[in-house]
Amino acid sequence: MISRRNIRVKVMQTLYTVATLETELKPGEPQKILLKHFEETSNLFFYLTYFLIEVAHYAETDASLRAGKHLPSYEDLHVNTKIAANEVLKKIETDPALKLQFSKYKPEQTIDKELLRKIYLQLVTTAEYSKYISKKERDRKEEKDILDFILNDMLLANDLFLAHIEENFSNWDDDGEMIVQLLAGALQKPGAHNFNEMISAEKLEFSKTLLKTVLDKKEHLQSLIVPKLKNWDPERIAILDMILMQMGVAEFLYFETIPPKVTINEYIDLAKEYSTPQSGQFVNGILDNIHKELVQQDKMHKVDFKKNA
Repeated sequence: MISRRNIRVKVMQTLYTVATLETELKPGEPQKILLKHFEETSNLFFYLTYFLIEVAHYAETDASLRAGKHLPSYEDLHVNTKIAANEVLKKIETDPALKLQFSKYKPEQTIDKELLRKIYLQLVTTAEYSKYISKKERDRKEEKDILDFILNDMLLANDLFLAHIEENFSNWDDDGEMIVQLLAGALQKPGAHNFNEMISAEKLEFSKTLLKTVLDKKEHLQSLIVPKLKNWDPERIAILDMILMQMGVAEFLYFETIPPKVTINEYIDLAKEYSTPQSGQFVNGILDNIHKELVQQDKMHKVDFKKNA
């Protein structure tokens, strides 16, 4: 399931789009942009899942191609296809919810078949694969371990595969780590993952409310931020820094369940990763000062935005 951190990233990106567009957006357009970001995250997850499944399935394709040779050798006629019926993978790929998502996102239209073939042929030369197919019986742990090996060593450690992913999914840098964790979790507990719910209703509501809060309360948020800028010209501050500070102050004021310390740490990290080298320290200083002032003035009575709209 999509993490709170990634939700903040999507909201940040949406606000940046809104701030940099030259044309005025129609009502509801920011929310559509936000939902599109979540769709891109889902698309990436299901593509990575599909590619992993197809690597395993390629054993049957390879067996068929080799058996169809004009003069097949004994080895050609006896390709081991154990991996194609991997029990962990079988439980995942037969999930009706996953099939529904595959029909929606159509990962087969993106897959690079030549890259798939190369990765499979590399896989069958490894000691890990030889050990796996050497046993006729199926062991639950070994079924999972070979999939972990394919994911981590044959895909994520493969420069060609990563280049392919980056070329087709612009959100890989933002979502890659989380997506890999989600897929690893699905492999750990096959059948337990809800493929129909990449983002919970509660987190989706959080994202929409955070976006709406920053847009609707922008003037009030700015009134708290600008006095703390001292010698800084607000117009010369990096757009992302200002957006992150607006989001942080919005969480201070309107999100009852989020501790201020958590908010500050989250936006420091995002500033470091997405803005300038000095942004982490800058955002930290501003948010910390605003928080202290709100506490001193007894204004840290968080009110849910919906109750204060």
